[in-house]
Amino acid sequence: MVVDTDVLIVGAGPTGLTLGIDLARRGVNALVVERSGALFPGSRGKGIQPRTMEVFDDLGVLGALRAAGGPYPVRVIWKAGERVGEQRMFDPVEADEGTPYTEPWMVPQWRTQEALFERLSELGGTVAFGCEVVGAEQDADGVTTSFTDGSAVRARYAVAADGGRSTVRRGLGIGMTGDTVDPNPILVADVRVRRLDRENWHVFPTDDGGLMLCPLAGTDEFQLACRWPQDTEPDLSLDGIRRLVAALTHLDAEDVTEVRWASGFRPRAALADGFRVGSVFLAGDAAHVHSPAGGQGLNTSVQDAYNLGWKLGAVLSGRAPEALLDSYEEERRPVAAQMLGLSTGVHRGEVRRGKATVQLDLGYRESSLSAEHRPAPGPVVAGDRAPDGMVDGVRLFDAFRGPHWTLLALDAPAPVADSDAVRVLSGPTPASYGSGLFLVRPDGYVGWAGNTEVGLTEYLARVGLRRPGGRSYGRTGTTATHSPGTA
Repeated sequence: MVVDTDVLIVGAGPTGLTLGIDLARRGVNALVVERSGALFPGSRGKGIQPRTMEVFDDLGVLGALRAAGGPYPVRVIWKAGERVGEQRMFDPVEADEGTPYTEPWMVPQWRTQEALFERLSELGGTVAFGCEVVGAEQDADGVTTSFTDGSAVRARYAVAADGGRSTVRRGLGIGMTGDTVDPNPILVADVRVRRLDRENWHVFPTDDGGLMLCPLAGTDEFQLACRWPQDTEPDLSLDGIRRLVAALTHLDAEDVTEVRWASGFRPRAALADGFRVGSVFLAGDAAHVHSPAGGQGLNTSVQDAYNLGWKLGAVLSGRAPEALLDSYEEERRPVAAQMLGLSTGVHRGEVRRGKATVQLDLGYRESSLSAEHRPAPGPVVAGDRAPDGMVDGVRLFDAFRGPHWTLLALDAPAPVADSDAVRVLSGPTPASYGSGLFLVRPDGYVGWAGNTEVGLTEYLARVGLRRPGGRSYGRTGTTATHSPGTA
């Protein structure tokens, strides 16, 4: 039997679930399929960076994740059973009106995925578990994806979010170019441990790297991480992990009471040679594989989905031309390459965690979708992340929340009317912006900026916000200050 859908998303990790949420709130018919019988059970990606918190705020999951997690604890260094020092995990980043979140928030990956899954279900989205892809065939009208049970899904577009060993990517013949970050294998496990406080991240250094036990916020578990000698394979069993802990810490083997999940891997950094072939897109680990150091992988992956979702929605609605989808690879592949280099630098001790890793300075100034028309721009330029702030008593992040575009008219007259597709907010310039007109994309970046409306009509038409003849989509009315939106 063939099931028809607009978008097939392969993989129910953070990438696939985020994309599913964004498409569901746009009314796009999408199906998420997952090879496993359930959501991922481990803590692997546990750090939510500030930029991703802004994304999750927009998607309606930040409250659940803030409640489920907590801040990163101070690291305590142990030697011969004694505490010999402390170190903070991150250099501080100063908060201001435009950047309300500046510190990473710890949430085990399994909890992040639970929150995303619940939000997707609230919006009417669906995940089909136990669906393993075996192949995909494209034609002029879309892609047909087949599964091991003989079923198939026919979709206008497909998105491979099926991880670093992506079956879809390999089937498309897209290569991955990269390097080994560390020749030593890494063991990561979620364990329960006695006789160790949960107020600190415990570090037991050795000449080869050592062992760390980090209390996982919102749980009674620790994440264990250990660098193993070259040419060995980590022992993932309970007995193996007990022996490891007893050998490298002051704890006894029996103090490890349970292993909930364990994984071994060799850190590498690799980038897909392309992020799109025809009607199929790569996102998340299927497109870029990181060292876990610095907490960039999950966050970069979520933002892939956030970039792609509004573009798929605009094209599938018939408003925007197919060419809009070309901007996905144009924008996201350079960012992924930059984050790969950053993760590798953190892993090797060359880059400190802090301003470089919170992802607030990432943007698309060089993108073909970024149009800056001011001869003397202020602090925010087309392609930049749109900061938070207050305009006439309205918080900007509240105004941005939802699948629409937002036109900010800051100490300038608004040239278009408020509508379903473009919401208008007029008022004095907040401290985080310069004056002018700012058209903010659905993913929170400034697409167009100017002092006057010169070039705005053409830009609106290009991204599907004007019908032929210049008329706006959605309801029309008088320009007014807009109340906060909802997802």
